[in-house]
Parts: sequence; structure tokens; C-alpha cells
Amino acid sequence: MDECDEISLPSDTLKILHEFLQEKQKREEDEQHKIENKLGKEATFEENWQLSQFWYSKSTKKILSSVVRKLVDNATKDNFKIALLSCPSLYCVVKETHPNVKIFEYDKRFSAYGDDFIFYDINEAITLTHLQDEWNSFDLIIADPPFLSEECIIKISEIITNLGKDNSKIIFCSGATVETWLIKYLNLKKCRYRPEHERNLGNEFATYANFELDNFIEL
Repeated sequence: MDECDEISLPSDTLKILHEFLQEKQKREEDEQHKIENKLGKEATFEENWQLSQFWYSKSTKKILSSVVRKLVDNATKDNFKIALLSCPSLYCVVKETHPNVKIFEYDKRFSAYGDDFIFYDINEAITLTHLQDEWNSFDLIIADPPFLSEECIIKISEIITNLGKDNSKIIFCSGATVETWLIKYLNLKKCRYRPEHERNLGNEFATYANFELDNFIEL
């Protein structure tokens, strides 16, 4: 056959192909609608292990959202603001608890959460203007950095210090190995409560805070 001859498919094959493409488009549109619904319904994002993403278990999300609710109830002002740094699996449960929450993420998939999403890069912590519009804005900061290194802890500590107010509450979920650095850079202390993940991870995890976090938890 001459290479310039037009190749055509049988009509029944074209019909099957057309139906397949229609179904594929519908699935993609349905998935996009799920993601774009950011008012309490959890979007179906998969963990990206290359970004060190590990989702919390249902019990951990429930416990931490309960802590958020108690802190909001105890607040003396109405404009209580919450920042979530590198812990996107908390967004939906926290959003249901309190509407004024921002999700800081390097992963731009979470821009599906609209105005609640703020892109940030831990490696830009030394840049004096990084996230400057959000400095001194948040009453509660919950963070779970992607790496268990002193360099990462130093950088995210700088960002947390800039984002928080003078009396901000900080909840830091990370490996047990970072305790010394969190004492040094954020003056946090280790709590009894240990967060859990959907997948069993090899590292021992812990929570750290600048207030008596355990007093807000009912196991």
C-alpha cells in the first residue's frame, strides 16, 4: 500500500472507539468536579511518594480536627486563621471544622481548593519576601515537613515563624528523630499523642507543640 493512501477503520470499530473516548471524557469530567468541590467533600488525591506525601489515618484526622474545634471555640476573636503546611490530607476535615483555613503546598494539584491554596517552597525560606503577604496572619499552624533533616526543619521553622502571630499555636507532626531540632528552632516540646498514617511507615512519628496539646485530646 502506498504510504500516502488514507487508512480508514470499519464503522463498527469507529463506533466502539467513539464510545470509549466519550466514557473516558465523562470519567475525567466527573473526577474534576469532585476535585473542584472544595466545600467539605474530600477530593480523591493519591499520595505522591516522590514528594514524601503520606496521608493520615481516619482516626488521626478526626483527633486533630477535634483539637482544631476546641482551639477555635476557646479563641477570643472571630477571625481565627489556620495554616496547614505540607499536610494536605487534613484540609477537608479542618475545613469542615472551621472555614478560615489556608493550605500551603508545593504540590499544585491542590490548587483545586481555589483561594484556600497557597503555593510555597520550603527551599525558598531564606528568601526574605517568600510568602510575605501571609506573614503574621495565622493563629494556628499545623505542619508536617516532607523530610526528616535538620536543613528541612530549619527552613520550615523560618516559614512558621514568619506566618504566625506572636501567640500562635503550633502543632508539628514529624519523626521522633527531629525532637532536638524542634526544641532548638521553634521551642516545641514532644507530646504523648502519636499521629498515625493510612500506610504503616517505618519511622516513629510524634507530635510537638508550643502548648499542652495532650490536654485537648480524648483517646
